[in-house]
Amino acid sequence: MTVQILMPALSPTMTEGNLAKWLKKEGDTVKSGDVLAEIETDKATMEVEAVDEGRIGKILIPAGSQGVAVNTPIAILLEEGEDESALASAGSAPAPAPAAAPTPAPAPAAAPAAAAPTPAAAPAPAASGERVFASPLARRIAEQAGVDLKSVKGTGPHGRIVKADVEAAKAAGPAKAAAAPAAAPAPAAAAPAPAAAPAPAKAEGVDAKALADKLGMAYTAVPNSGMRKTIAKRLGEVKRTVPDYFLTVDVEIDALMKVRAELNGRSDAYKLSVNDFIIRAVALALKKVPALNAAWTDEAMLQFQHADISVAVATPTGLITPIVKKAETKGLADISNEMKALAKKARDNALKPEEYQGGTISISNLGMMGIKQFQAIINPPQACILAVGASEQRPVVKDGALAIATVMSLTGTFDHRVADGAVGAEFLGAVKKLLEDPLSMLL
Repeated sequence: MTVQILMPALSPTMTEGNLAKWLKKEGDTVKSGDVLAEIETDKATMEVEAVDEGRIGKILIPAGSQGVAVNTPIAILLEEGEDESALASAGSAPAPAPAAAPTPAPAPAAAPAAAAPTPAAAPAPAASGERVFASPLARRIAEQAGVDLKSVKGTGPHGRIVKADVEAAKAAGPAKAAAAPAAAPAPAAAAPAPAAAPAPAKAEGVDAKALADKLGMAYTAVPNSGMRKTIAKRLGEVKRTVPDYFLTVDVEIDALMKVRAELNGRSDAYKLSVNDFIIRAVALALKKVPALNAAWTDEAMLQFQHADISVAVATPTGLITPIVKKAETKGLADISNEMKALAKKARDNALKPEEYQGGTISISNLGMMGIKQFQAIINPPQACILAVGASEQRPVVKDGALAIATVMSLTGTFDHRVADGAVGAEFLGAVKKLLEDPLSMLL
């Protein structure tokens, strides 16, 4: 029988994507694991692999289509022995695509926090000893992540387990077992629901476009990218739901700058930046103040065992936060090289979901743009984001006398549900101490 190839959910929160490019054409033979197409999500471009073997009978959604809902049929695969006559009984017309969207789409759109557990919550698809139907990629990811495929319900054709099912099960695990809060994907699965209405620009409740048209104002309508829409929804939700507060501390970094110059002169294998020292300091500070390395849920506080540092990177399509995982276990050179690689992938729109989803705290640095101090918006469900300002020479008082020092302002935005002011102050104090005594970070 014919097999429908569906628009996959490439992340727990994905509800739609753009079909950027077909890598196979009608009539091509495909094997399980072959790359069929490239899909643009809100954060990256990813490849879609074939689950079944056969021949592409008909492409239902052409390349370049935008806003294709998850689980919408995008092509029909003819199995061995079938010809084009089977397409008629398969309902190959593109019409089913929009009709199929409403069924699966509401779950992740209305509540991303609950979207990921859905595939894993169902009863095991195969009893002990029975064959488990899964794609080769899904099996490989499950083996690496320690996910038992027998406990995963497949959403692919004929109930086959695909990559998205394994990733959803992996993300759902920590949410169900509070005893294992270390997994980075848990915060991504627990992200606050972007259930707010679409975020068009408005002025005093008046639609910006209607107002501009009424006043005869000239403008150019630039379509919102998927990333821009996601940023608008998530951050709009944060400002409505998270009770945050702000604390600022000034840090003298003359000693840090000296150590940085000495280390950079020792090898060509790395080139340390001030931001690398900040990442390291934040990771070590979280180990000293573990109460902040946590996320709020209505049932319990999830305290994470590792410091997974999300670092804001500006891209042409919007802001994205690749993650330096287990940063407290890595030296400055490793952090520096890893961050450079992640930043390049971010700008090339090539990050994988696991490279930007999760994280236990964020760092946003605008110092290189000359911004002295600012307040950043928390990246949910994290409890803190650290805003880094420019380093500059300022007058300071030392031993009762006026002196000049290189000073940098750090402003933390904290979720008051997770950390009271004293905890936030303790964390900033720990970061300040580490940055002003950089040799302590090398031990």
